[in-house]
Amino acid sequence: MTRIAVDTGDDVAPWLGTVEEVATALARTAVERDQRGGTATAERQLLRESGLLALSVPTGQGGLGADWQAVLGVVRRFARVDSSVAHLFAFHHLLLATTRLFGHDGQWQPWLKESVQRRWFWGNALNPLDKGALASPSSNGGYTFSGRKSFCSGAADSDMLVVSAFENNSRLLIGVVPTARKGITVLNDWDNMGQRQTDSGTVILDRLSVAPADLLTDPGPLSTPFACLRPMLAQLILANIYLGLGEGALAEARSFTLQSARPWIASPAASASEDLYVLGHYGDFWLALEGARALADKASAAFDDAWQRGTALTERQRGKVAVAVAAAKVATTRAGLEVANRMFEVTGARATTAALRLDRFWRNLRVHTLHDPLDYKVRELGDWALNERLPVPSFYS
Repeated sequence: MTRIAVDTGDDVAPWLGTVEEVATALARTAVERDQRGGTATAERQLLRESGLLALSVPTGQGGLGADWQAVLGVVRRFARVDSSVAHLFAFHHLLLATTRLFGHDGQWQPWLKESVQRRWFWGNALNPLDKGALASPSSNGGYTFSGRKSFCSGAADSDMLVVSAFENNSRLLIGVVPTARKGITVLNDWDNMGQRQTDSGTVILDRLSVAPADLLTDPGPLSTPFACLRPMLAQLILANIYLGLGEGALAEARSFTLQSARPWIASPAASASEDLYVLGHYGDFWLALEGARALADKASAAFDDAWQRGTALTERQRGKVAVAVAAAKVATTRAGLEVANRMFEVTGARATTAALRLDRFWRNLRVHTLHDPLDYKVRELGDWALNERLPVPSFYS
C-alpha cells in the first residue's frame, strides 16, 4: 500500500481512498478472524503501512492533521466491517491525544513526530479503575511500576505503551514507555465472546522503570478542563464504534434480506423485501441509527470546538461537551444493540448459520457496551435535564 502524502491544499482529503482500501481489506477476512481470535498482526501492519496512524497527528509533527470528526468517521467506517481493528486504531489515536492532554509540549511533540517517522502503533495499559499496579519512587526521581493491568487493549504488537500505577497515597501516575522495555510482559489471555482481536487482556509490570521524562504529570490527568477532554474522546470513540457496528449489522441484514430471505408462508408478499412486517422492522432500524448518528455527529463537532480552544477551555464549556457526548453514547448503544439483536427477525433462521457469523455484531456490541454502565450516563443526562447540573469530571465523563 502506498503511504499517504500530506496535502493540505486539497479540499478532498488525500487519505479517503486509503481508508476505503483498508476497510475493504479488513472486510475480506473479518469473519474468519472473528472465529480465530488472537492478535490481528497483519491488519495492524496494514495500518502502519497505510499512514493512517498519523491521521490525528498535527501537520507540524509530520502528521495528516485531520480533525476529530474526521478521525471518528474513519473509526466508524472500520467498525462497520471489523470493530476489533477499529477499536485498536481508535485507541492508538486516543493514546496519542493522552500525551498532549496530560503532558507538556516537550513531551508530546517529539513523541508524535517520532511516532509518524517510525510508524509506531500505541497500546494501552492505563485502566484507571485497576489498582493492581503500584508505583514506588526510584533514586532518579522517577518511579518503578509493578503489578498487573487488565483490559490492556492493543498492548500486543504495540511499539509504545501508556501505563499507569498508583502511589500509596492513591495518586494515579501515568507514563509513556516503549513496549519492549524490560519489565513489561504482555499476556495472550484475551478470549472473550466479542471484540475477539483487541488483545484486551493482561499486562504484567515487573519493576518497570519509568523515568521523570516518561511521566505525564504536567499538567497531569484531569487537571484542567482541557485535560478533562480525554475521557470524552474515549467515550466518543466508543459511541462511533457502536454506531459503526449498528450500521454494519444493518448493511449485512439488508444484503441477506434482498438476496436470500424468503417471505413467510402466511405473507401475501411476493418477496421478503415487500413484506409489511419486514419493512416495519427496517423502518425501526433506520430511525434508531439515524437519530444516533445525528447525536454522534453533534457531539463530535462540539468536541472539535472544545479541542481547538485548548487551555482556554472553561469548565462550563467542558461540561456542555460532556452532555453531548453522554447523549451520543446512550443513543448509539441502544440503537446498535437493537439492530444487532433484531436483524435476525428480517433475515430468518438460515441467517444464523455459523459460516456467516452474523452474531458477531451483537457479540462485539454486547462486550464493548459493558465498558462502563449506561445507567450512569442516563443519570447524568437526567441530572442535567432536571437540575442543570453538568457531569462531574472523571475518567468516564
